[in-house]
Amino acid sequence: MSKKRDVLALLMLIAVLTASVAAIAQEASSHAVPYCADLKRVAALATTKERFGSIAGQLRQGNFLETSLTLSGWKDCVLYGTRTYACDSPAWSTPADAETTLVAFIRDIKDCLGETWSEVADRSSPGYTVLHDLRHPVSITLSIDRTDDMKHVVRLIVFVRGSEGPR
Repeated sequence: MSKKRDVLALLMLIAVLTASVAAIAQEASSHAVPYCADLKRVAALATTKERFGSIAGQLRQGNFLETSLTLSGWKDCVLYGTRTYACDSPAWSTPADAETTLVAFIRDIKDCLGETWSEVADRSSPGYTVLHDLRHPVSITLSIDRTDDMKHVVRLIVFVRGSEGPR
């Protein structure tokens, strides 16, 4: 009887440890992405009635506005109206480096935002990816772009789809 009890206790301990390790790994993956908390906030703001109005700053050239919320590690974050938020990654020397970075960003963003965000394969192509929030009319596009000095960046755009109001 003692051996049976010991085996059951060991199995319970293994189950608890496995669940704990899985929870820690999931938490670590979202925390390993330095911009995760900022991106979650941007995505959440897109679902509100005021959209990005609360993070709008000074007027820039054209119809762009500064933003008070910059994704950690990204640059040139701006708003276009109250429905579109955009940032550029650091610049890369080659298109191949930018493509590798794009793939990593897609994985990291999906890990960060969770299961309610999915890639829209029929709207994506090499160098361009579309992610949709399944609960709200919000999307993210990630694309490779070339800068004026011939470097390559990944451009992230978060926007509210269509004319739907917040749910």
